Amino acid sequence: MTADDSGATPRDMDTEDDAVRDVPVDDPARGWGDTVTGRSEPTDHGDENNIAVRLEQLILGADRRYTPFQAARGAGVSMDLAARFWRAMGFADIGQVKALTEADVLALRRLSGLVEAGLLSEAMAIQVARSTGQTTARLADWQIDSFLEGLTEPQDSGLTRTEITYPLVELLLPELEEFLVYVWRRQLAAATGRVVRAQDDAEMVDRRLAVGFADLVGFTRLTRRLEEEELGELVEAFETTCSDLVAAHGGRLIKTLGDEVLFSADDAGIAAEIGLRLIETMTHDETMPELRVGIAFGTVTTRMGDVFGTTVNLASRLTSIAPKDTVLVDEAFAEELGRIGDAPVSEADAAAAEKAAAEGTGAPPPSYRFALQPMWQRPVRGLGVVEPWLLSRRAAQGTGD
Repeated sequence: MTADDSGATPRDMDTEDDAVRDVPVDDPARGWGDTVTGRSEPTDHGDENNIAVRLEQLILGADRRYTPFQAARGAGVSMDLAARFWRAMGFADIGQVKALTEADVLALRRLSGLVEAGLLSEAMAIQVARSTGQTTARLADWQIDSFLEGLTEPQDSGLTRTEITYPLVELLLPELEEFLVYVWRRQLAAATGRVVRAQDDAEMVDRRLAVGFADLVGFTRLTRRLEEEELGELVEAFETTCSDLVAAHGGRLIKTLGDEVLFSADDAGIAAEIGLRLIETMTHDETMPELRVGIAFGTVTTRMGDVFGTTVNLASRLTSIAPKDTVLVDEAFAEELGRIGDAPVSEADAAAAEKAAAEGTGAPPPSYRFALQPMWQRPVRGLGVVEPWLLSRRAAQGTGD
């Protein structure tokens, strides 16, 4: 038995008259829906099933018509390549079930077209599919959970959560779709701007950045004491506060890890301000646990929106040894603050210059924003002996320490 141009054998070639199989899909990450059926009309399994079918039609904008093989053939790609694209997007292998729409065919055609035109390599196209799938899967889960919890009150309206979901999605879908594209374009403009400003090709991948971790102290103990809903609200408040502060001061939030966030900044002064602002904000919030922050400066490898390398590892280790409500930085970060004039290279020299200026015997000293205090040296697993520096705000001139 031979394969056709799509890479499938004749026995795989389903037609519209083929039997449709029901394949339960319990994991939403499988991507094709809660139940892959191929039927678009309401069934007699109750109102909730009917609403689920109507919701799918509303969101996808089309009925399920094609098996994976038919979609691949319609897009002009091999079944093997189509399956690799779908897996990268987070969609499960479902066999030859009628689960796909015209939009699925068009998406395959567009992605493979970029490869055929030489604009993307096949490996890069799969990376694009994977990063998009991972990002949007989390976004979709977050939006549905948040909107249903925050914008609906089933017990007051007399409607079930299922009954409220359809009109809510119907109203929000077009607006959120436009908003998603807007934010993506803005972020794309910012990312391309960083590429244009890079000095050479190597700097686009390996860049000198300040990288910081902010970690909630005693979070494991909190998980045993708080109810799940309370814990979720605390994590949401923590992530929101960090996201707002990092963005407001010119940094980038790389990712959130529940009780920890990872951020970066092109400028050490920006990273220092973010770290101290986080500590100050959390300290004044009685609902929040104590916080600790570690920041390092150096060459960082950036890939797929994430950061890697020794600098990132060092920032993580500094966070783990930082006392509560403090910011620890590495020596390279301290030197960079001194180089750009945000902190004195020597506190003793800075104090002497300030004293001379106050007595009228010296020139006005530089206005430093931050103070650095060397801490104890200690071995750090995988990184050797590290000398952290304690970062703080510098007292205004003339006010003393």
